[in-house]
Amino acid sequence: MSDYDVIERSAVIDAEPSRILPLLTDLRAWQQWSPWEGLDPELQRTYTGPETGPGARYVWSGNRKAGAGTMQITDASDRSVDIDLAFTRPFKSQSKVRFDLTPSDAGTTVVWSMRTPRTLMTRVFGVFMNLERVIGRDLEKGLAQLQEAAQAA
Repeated sequence: MSDYDVIERSAVIDAEPSRILPLLTDLRAWQQWSPWEGLDPELQRTYTGPETGPGARYVWSGNRKAGAGTMQITDASDRSVDIDLAFTRPFKSQSKVRFDLTPSDAGTTVVWSMRTPRTLMTRVFGVFMNLERVIGRDLEKGLAQLQEAAQAA
């Protein structure tokens, strides 16, 4: 049994990596495509650090559905973006998020993965809810919305 849960989804986006990367490395741009946007119309957001790339940080606090936490870009290149994700509400958790972009004739294959340590809380939560399915659906929705945002860019 692994000490981590890994949830991963991929999609081919009809756009060059150069049109997709700014939507990932500028945390303000996530409002255009994130599957979690709209969970709280009064969500409080704070952005610190550089506008894009490593060190860019996003702190949010919202209602019960949106929760609270932080995201910080730890590394970015022309083919990948790494993010530390920490929830403080509704429960504490830490995850490593990664986007890998691979150009192809059909556009760019984007792989979005989330790696979360298995804790007592995630094991208990997993008894009541299939995290792979629930979070996986969110990632699929986000990739579809990222496609739309990249094509509009």
